[in-house]
This record gives sequence, structure tokens and C-alpha cells, in this order.
Amino acid sequence: MTLLEVRNLNVTYAGGAAAVRGVDLSLAAGQKLGIAGESGCGKSTLALALLRLLPTGTRIGGEILLDGEDILTMRWGRVRAVRWAGASIVFQGAMHSLNAVHRVGDQIAEPILLHRKATAAAARRRAGELLEQVGLPAARASAYPHELSGGQRQRVMIAMALACDPLLIIADEPTTALDVMIQAQILRLIEQLVTDQNLSLVMISHDLAVLADTCDRLAVMYAGRVIEQGPARQVYEDALHPYARALSAAFPRIGDPASRFAPRGLAGDPPDPSALPAGCAFHPRCAVALDVCGSEDQALRDAGRERRAACVHVDRSPRAGGG
Repeated sequence: MTLLEVRNLNVTYAGGAAAVRGVDLSLAAGQKLGIAGESGCGKSTLALALLRLLPTGTRIGGEILLDGEDILTMRWGRVRAVRWAGASIVFQGAMHSLNAVHRVGDQIAEPILLHRKATAAAARRRAGELLEQVGLPAARASAYPHELSGGQRQRVMIAMALACDPLLIIADEPTTALDVMIQAQILRLIEQLVTDQNLSLVMISHDLAVLADTCDRLAVMYAGRVIEQGPARQVYEDALHPYARALSAAFPRIGDPASRFAPRGLAGDPPDPSALPAGCAFHPRCAVALDVCGSEDQALRDAGRERRAACVHVDRSPRAGGG
């Protein structure tokens, strides 16, 4: 069953910056979808659009169907209910999301009080259970955010996201501010909770290796568009789009001396969303661009079983017609 379906989503900020352009995505119940790309490619804008969390003045077009309901046409009262009970989000900076003057247990209990109509005692008890579920003692409910480490605060954010038993968790770079060891713990925790509770997950990151290890499917974004999607491990190890290949190659591989001592990066930056180049937005940075790439944009096209890529070279690849 399809839980989330995004159809032709377009997001334009006040001032004319087209941050998301014609994105189509789908997510089955219990599935894990990774969204990758450099900063400025539209990943976080897409995540915020899924729950209508974008600033006033932003123009949004298309459809976002969550369990069959279009979030973009819901009344605000229904949107507020869906944000906790239907889908919830884990932001990348816990200290920016938690209230510094309230105990973390009260912050976890708040959505339970509002959306589950629980008593104060039941909400506090549930907050303690959620803390234990994410690997913290229930007694830490009395702590203030500044009394917790970065990893502990991120666990609190995950507990808050689980508070009202949502169907979907959106994790927007949930480990960016953490050290490598804590990152691994948080990623394992998210993966375990999603699997154990049969939740769906949208995880956003610039790190394809993390997404390949965590997710079932992977979508790579560039300049507001999805330029490749398919099974996560296949996209990471054998990307078809030149940008996806460059993104994957930018990270050294354990056990591969060549990538360790000579990691391949990508010169330049993604284009300004308010001044996109003609044709394929990636062509000014692409080492294999053809003349047609500077004049004609490339739509996603079939590139093998369950794979799609928006590149003129896909038509020339033997994989494009294979299974």
C-alpha cells in the first residue's frame, strides 16, 4: 500500500527562487526512502513541504498525498493533527528545536496531551516510556535540554517524533551535528525503531553511504529536481547520472586505498534557484555534457528495473534496456 505520494511538487520562495521543481516520489507503508544531494539542492525544502512547514509567501503546487489525503488542500486544523499523528519530523539541530526553558519530559508529553487527549499523569508516563524506547532512562524526563549531550538531545527529538504513533517519520539530516560514533548510534536507533514499529521513513542526507545502509530506495536531488532514483544500494554503488556518481565518489570507501588517498570531489556549487541555467541544470559542472544538455532539460527516464535517471546518456547505456 502506498502511504506517501508526491505528484509534480513545485515550491517557489518569495522572490522567485524555485527550490523544488516537478518532484514525483512515492513511499510504500513500511518502506524507507533516502533523499540525497548537496546543500541547496532542495532536500530540506521538500521535507518541510511534506508537512506544510514552509514560510508565509511560499508558493506550493502539486499534490502531497498522505494515506490518501492531500496535505496541500487540508484545512489548518487537520494539518495540525496530521503533523503529529500522521507524520512527524526530526530536525537536524535538536538545540534549535527544543525549548531551553522546559524540561524534556514536558516537551515530549505536550503533543500527547493535545492529540491523544490523555491525562497529565498518562502523558508523563508515556514520555518516560518513550525515553526508555530511545535508550535514555525515564528519569531524564526532568532534565533541561542544556543538561543533555548532543546525542541525548537527538534521542529526545526522536522520542517526540514517536509520541503520537505516526505512520511516517521524516528525518532531516538527524546526525549532522554529532560526532561519528554518536551518528552511528542514532542511525541504528532510527533504523531499529522504524523496523520494529513498521513505520515509513523519509531520511534526508548529503551522505549516500549512510542512506545506502539505512534505506530501501534512494532519490538524488539536484537544483530542485530528482535526477536519479532506484534501489538504494544500486544507486550508491552504480549510479547512472553523472551528478549521482560524483556525489557517491566524494566519500572515501573503507578498504579502498584509491578512494581513501584520492577522493574525487566535484568543482563548483549547485546553481542559484532563482537563476537556473538553460537546459540540464547540471551541465555547467558535468564532465560528459553534450551540446544538447545546454539547451534541453532532461526528464527522468527508465534506466532498468525500478531505476530512473534524468540524463541523456541513459539512452546510450546498455543498462537502460536491461532488467
